[in-house]
Amino acid sequence: MSGYCDFAPGHPVHASYHATEYGFPQREESALFERLLLEINQAGLSWETILKKRDGFRRAYHDFDVDTVAGYGERDRARLLADPGIIRNRLKVDAAIHNAQVVRGLRDSHGGFAEWLDAHFRNDGQTRSKADWVKLFRKTFRFTGGEITGEFLMSLGYLPGAHHEACPVQRKLAKLRPKPMWMRP
Repeated sequence: MSGYCDFAPGHPVHASYHATEYGFPQREESALFERLLLEINQAGLSWETILKKRDGFRRAYHDFDVDTVAGYGERDRARLLADPGIIRNRLKVDAAIHNAQVVRGLRDSHGGFAEWLDAHFRNDGQTRSKADWVKLFRKTFRFTGGEITGEFLMSLGYLPGAHHEACPVQRKLAKLRPKPMWMRP
């Protein structure tokens, strides 16, 4: 999405996300779950729509607390489907609840969501391709096709392409310690 660098700086909705989040590594479970949930909800819509509704998502999904969302039942599902502050799509709501349960399970199998991502970054000693990531995400999570998986991983620094080479944010990312995963040898 390197074209993002051409219009996001100075934009009233996109500027902050572009300059401080997009392509930046995250380790906190709630931040990773938030990004997955937002990327899933963006399917078929603009990213601007999702950014404008971000606070609504935060409120509706209890600050993206994985344990809380994983425990949602029918009452919560109905509440979410009636909430105009979020995207009211049954498949996306169901995916959020299911994926929270999966993320909770990753604590036992890998130590957490970030550790699961790190453990799968390489495949047989090679950096995992986007196609291989998509297969893994489809096997593990719900509502995670190629575009959603690719944007999720790019937005967190597991895949390259968030910023073009001339973008000042790209230079900022290169100076981070630790660097985004795709920049590591």
